[in-house]
Amino acid sequence: MNNFLLLPIIIPFFFGMILLFGQKSLRFQRGGAMIGLIISFACAVALLFKVKNDGVQTVTFGGWPEPFGITMVSDMVSALLVTTTLLLAIFIVWYGFNSIGTAREHFYYYPAIMMILTGVNGAFTTGDIFNLFVFFEVLLMASYVLIVLGGTKKQLAGSIKYILINVISSALFVISVAYLYSVVGTLNMADIALKIAEVNQPGIITTIAVLFLLVFGLKAAIFPLYFWLPTSYAAAPPPVLALFGALLTKVGVYAIMRTYTLFFIHDLSYTHELLLWLSVLTIIAGCIGALAYFDIKQIIIYNIVIAVGVILFGVAQMNEDGLTGAMFYLIHDMIIKAALFMLIGIIVYKTGTTDLRKMGGLMRSSPVLGWFYLIAAFGLAGIPPLSGFVGKLLIAKGGFEAGNLGTSIFILASSLLVLLSVIRIFIYAFWGEEQPTKPILSKKQTTQLFIPTAIVIIISIAYGVGAEWLTPFMNDAGKTLADPSIYIDAVFKGE
Repeated sequence: MNNFLLLPIIIPFFFGMILLFGQKSLRFQRGGAMIGLIISFACAVALLFKVKNDGVQTVTFGGWPEPFGITMVSDMVSALLVTTTLLLAIFIVWYGFNSIGTAREHFYYYPAIMMILTGVNGAFTTGDIFNLFVFFEVLLMASYVLIVLGGTKKQLAGSIKYILINVISSALFVISVAYLYSVVGTLNMADIALKIAEVNQPGIITTIAVLFLLVFGLKAAIFPLYFWLPTSYAAAPPPVLALFGALLTKVGVYAIMRTYTLFFIHDLSYTHELLLWLSVLTIIAGCIGALAYFDIKQIIIYNIVIAVGVILFGVAQMNEDGLTGAMFYLIHDMIIKAALFMLIGIIVYKTGTTDLRKMGGLMRSSPVLGWFYLIAAFGLAGIPPLSGFVGKLLIAKGGFEAGNLGTSIFILASSLLVLLSVIRIFIYAFWGEEQPTKPILSKKQTTQLFIPTAIVIIISIAYGVGAEWLTPFMNDAGKTLADPSIYIDAVFKGE
């Protein structure tokens, strides 16, 4: 039995419990959070290499044989996502030291972050469909705390929609799991795959697959279910927005990726064709939103929607190139969205506004910030050799192999619209005449914010330039997604 894979879940939970105490001591809260994150990240890196060297790791609780016990599974997909999550959390928490405000820090800010990470990493690792729901609820309850923490009018308005949508989504999730269990009689995801394969996915299973797409689509913000995202996320302060933008919708994307490559795979002409067209419509809707707004938060938030569409387009191809590209692009998007939300946070703190029309001339006072923003913008658009290039290229290649020529060309062309949306921020905020500003933070504080932000951008550059070294890991992830037997055999042959 390999309990090592549980450490990236248990350690954040343990530190979250500890940090519930000592709320008056900032040193205890900040130090405890960073120590917990660093230890968790070290364990995640060790697990990543263990999966690379020894294959898929599994553990089943309670002494019951599979599929009766609760199984946790760490394959290359899970290990990469957990490692990236914890890496980004370190820099986002560091970024928040000088920006979130001591009032929030004294009121369960750090325990909530650790609980979100517990839920996110648990969702990435669980091999049980009901426990996927449980971990979703853990991260959502913690996110409710963070989205309302501070109690501003804008936060409360945005949080109402966020909480309501997620309550509805959670109810649908339980209903969908109940329907699936009534048909296949198991909750273990590997066993579900075997049971569905035995009956060759009849119509009722396809209907349940669409229900799951609805549930996870609400959480991932696919078309037309993304309507809650812009106002809810925009209400959060920049450190919280960076955490949400980098992680939360990606859990929904992962859930679609896992279920639609592991067990809903026997009626591709319906389920995956539907996923393909929804992904295209998601990209179109995201592009329209990103180009329509002059609010810098909204522009980057709508780029979350675009990225969700691109990743799911790769999943819909159901070939190794498309799925490897989806993994490349998913990790890229987590990193680059964290970087961009941290960058626009600095811009907002410097100017006192999120309205591009009230900005200008920042290149004179903050040239390094401007050039780092431009690099991040090029990375988001997939300009070679930056981080978004390889993933989108592989996704398009997978689309060509699957015979989706027109939509694959559209995926590549959408990069131009993404670039246009983020270059608008560069032109408005950094060029032109300097505008009167009402800085929220001092120059020293914004300089301190820039340090973790710059490191995340450098990581994104390394991710693109070093794609050759990362390719073996991504290829393993793509093979695991393309060949469900790898996952299934690991679960039923695990110790």
